Amino acid sequence: MLRWIDVLTFAKYGNPEPPRRVEKTEAEWAAALTPAQYQVLRQHHTEPPYRNAYCRSYEPGRYQCAGCGSLLFDAATKYHAISGWPSFTQPAAPSAIRYHFDDTHHMQRVEVRCNVCGGHLGHVFPDGPAPAGLRYCINSASLVRV
Repeated sequence: MLRWIDVLTFAKYGNPEPPRRVEKTEAEWAAALTPAQYQVLRQHHTEPPYRNAYCRSYEPGRYQCAGCGSLLFDAATKYHAISGWPSFTQPAAPSAIRYHFDDTHHMQRVEVRCNVCGGHLGHVFPDGPAPAGLRYCINSASLVRV
C-alpha cells in the first residue's frame, strides 16, 4: 500500500520502472485519441468537474489508460470524494503511476501520469480515507473502464 511519503519519494528521487513504454509522435497521439482525451492526456488539461463519465460511476471493473491501455486503477479502490472527478485510494500497482511535482496555477501539487505512456491523469493528494490517506483525483477522459 502506497502512502504519501512514498508518493513524495517517487516524485523527488525517481519513479518505479514501468513494465513497458509506449512512445508516439504528437501527430500519432492526436490521431489515436479523441479531442477530449488528447487535451487531457497530452496537453495536461483538466475536464470540467461533475460533468465527466466516471465521476458518479461506481460499477465494478478496472480502469485502463485511454492512451495505451495500461491498467491504472481497480474500481474496488474508487470512492465518493465529492471532488467532481473520479477518486481512487490506490493505483493498481506501484509501477502503474509516475509522479511529478506540479506548481502550475499557483498551487503545489503532485501530478500523476501513466507510467507507460506518460499521459496526464490528474493529481494525488494526502486527504483521502484511511488507511493510506491518498486521493488520486483523475480525469475521466484519461480512463477507459473494462
